[in-house]
Amino acid sequence: MRTDDRTMAYGGGWLDRAGALRADPGWIAARLADAESVVLSLWRDHCLIGPDRTPVRRGVADAGALLAAADETVFLGLDAGAAVFAVDLSARAEQEARELAGATEAVDVRALVGGLGPAEAAIQAYARGLLHWHRGQRYCGGCGASTVSGDGGHTRSCTGSGCGRLLFPRIEPAIIVLVEAPGEPDRCLLARHRGAPEGSWSTLAGFVEVGESLEDAVCREMAEEAGVRVVDLAYQGSQAWPFPAGLMVGFRATAASAEVRVDGEELLEARWFTRDELRDRMARGRPLGRVDSIDHHLLGSWLTRRR
Repeated sequence: MRTDDRTMAYGGGWLDRAGALRADPGWIAARLADAESVVLSLWRDHCLIGPDRTPVRRGVADAGALLAAADETVFLGLDAGAAVFAVDLSARAEQEARELAGATEAVDVRALVGGLGPAEAAIQAYARGLLHWHRGQRYCGGCGASTVSGDGGHTRSCTGSGCGRLLFPRIEPAIIVLVEAPGEPDRCLLARHRGAPEGSWSTLAGFVEVGESLEDAVCREMAEEAGVRVVDLAYQGSQAWPFPAGLMVGFRATAASAEVRVDGEELLEARWFTRDELRDRMARGRPLGRVDSIDHHLLGSWLTRRR
């Protein structure tokens, strides 16, 4: 399993997803019978963890009852040749799910990410997102018939007569932007979102709409939410955000003017911050965004960068 300390959370996984093999039911069945294969367990979008606060992994040879009790079993990929599966125990009571998995707790992966390596966090989030999708696609949106899993859990097919729609996991792209003020001094724009705790500030973000490029979405969201026209967009990186199915695409941009007018709906307030102000907030224990988010990465890199 490859890791990279520079990778943002949920982006360091290195499983061979075996796209050319997982469509073969016989190959999947052989992997489920292989003593080298391992099984991860989730319950209602939570990781099942042991007393060491790491996700429980069970060898297939010891996972017969677990596999039999699962609502869904999906193939995640190959780790150095060994198959990795994930099972969903959401239909069970929490106590039963923990006993089946040999776990002591059910915990959101976001509460664990600080203690997991990037690859392990990425795999857990991948499993979470895929199993969440399965629970929401039990029926066809076209005809209402039930659907069945295929391709090792990477598709679902409608069973309706005359329909047969093939469903694939979908992601929901969103942009997140660090906006810099024009001219001196160097400042970045942070906002207080509706529902956020008092004194909580973060970069601006929004979902990409149908018919938009990523760049179009940046310009529209900044104008709609903060009344800011931006120029000089620069891509900064992306992050898988499977909560349940996001892909966060990070940009840096420059505002055409320092005028800000928040919409009063998504944003309650927005203002410019200097680097010294952000460092002072950090010194007083105020984090720069979620530590597992690209928001944190954008702000951290801005603090160490000069124009």
